[in-house]
Amino acid sequence: MIRRLLPHPYLSLVLIVVWMLLVNRWAVGSLVFAMMLGIVIPLMTAPYWPDTARLRAPGKIPAYLGLVLYDIVKANWDVAMIVLFKPRRALQPAWIVIPLELRQPEAITALASTITLTPGTLTCDLSEDGRALLVHCLHAPDPQSVVAEIKSRYEGRLKEIFE
Repeated sequence: MIRRLLPHPYLSLVLIVVWMLLVNRWAVGSLVFAMMLGIVIPLMTAPYWPDTARLRAPGKIPAYLGLVLYDIVKANWDVAMIVLFKPRRALQPAWIVIPLELRQPEAITALASTITLTPGTLTCDLSEDGRALLVHCLHAPDPQSVVAEIKSRYEGRLKEIFE
């Protein structure tokens, strides 16, 4: 019964939280409307989702989000220092191919989004077979270390969460 009412419980939860953040005030009416959105939108979109994401360790998501937020703040600082104080000719931008061990589309999307959200890097493309990401880095003097860092820092954790 509950699975029928909430076909995508994580989506429902995210919709409720996002709505409450958008409203930016605590009111029972806002919470009720957020809950209605959290039920109706997943119900209406359920037929278009052939498979649901399989989370093996959802309890690790908050730690991953904390790591990503920390990295975003740190990368903002690093990019600001590069832009303000590094001579333009000293920059070493690079296109980097990140080979993927992840296979779930949701996990790959989370990795690509994490890379893009972190200032100084941008996910530009996913290979046709879904086994590699093309990433542009603002400053990457050692591209292999960037690949190793992304794989260990993000992909490894996402593998624990999703697979």
